[in-house]
Amino acid sequence: LNRAGIRVIMIFGNHDAENRFASRLELADNVHILSRSQASSFALEDLETVIHGRSFPERSVTENLALKYPTPVEGQFNIGLLHTACTGAEGHALYAPCTIEQLANHRYDYWALGHVHASKVLSTEPYIVYPGNLQGRHARETGPKGAVVVTVDGGKVLGAEHRPLDVIRWSVEELDISEAEDLRALHAMIRDRLDRAFSAAEGRGLALRLCLSGETALHNELVAKRAALREESETIATNVSPELWVEKLELRTRPPR
Repeated sequence: LNRAGIRVIMIFGNHDAENRFASRLELADNVHILSRSQASSFALEDLETVIHGRSFPERSVTENLALKYPTPVEGQFNIGLLHTACTGAEGHALYAPCTIEQLANHRYDYWALGHVHASKVLSTEPYIVYPGNLQGRHARETGPKGAVVVTVDGGKVLGAEHRPLDVIRWSVEELDISEAEDLRALHAMIRDRLDRAFSAAEGRGLALRLCLSGETALHNELVAKRAALREESETIATNVSPELWVEKLELRTRPPR
């Protein structure tokens, strides 16, 4: 980002706060980290923009940090950076809780939120946005990952567009194999699904969890030869592309009644 002439204003979240090496990192001159001790502001005068935020002082922050954020600066485009679970999100600890209404009433022009790894727009008046993380880390973080590009004109947000930046994409593919009469037909179904999933990754490497389900006469054979089925699935994946990996094979089939 420094080589591209892009300035970085950031806050530490819960994982950064607990990392004892984070404070020792030598950051480039284009990076400014907002204070841990209190909410502070950073002005980009050439852009008539002020960014407000506070880094986590420690991993577990259960107080509402946004309550003490500075008032917006008149005549400037005001951005709030906040690491928060907001009103709560499945799989995420309730750090720095707040409400959408509270953030909106703070009168900032845009809120950029961290902590939740999925991209989500909570509000458009004003825009309150989770961009999600830049790269999925495991099979529970599927689909496109990246950043949000915000277009501003005359102090007004015209739009917020998610831009995929991930290098490796994760996917969970549910495949009903009830119609497969034999292993040859099953392998053909697997290849078709892997081929379509890889195409959807738009040229990225794909780590794929394959879940086979349905009522099938092949059930007992598949259970008995699970290792062989895994190997065959990996071979099919390699034939589709060297950049396609079967991360896990799950058998959820059942025998005919």
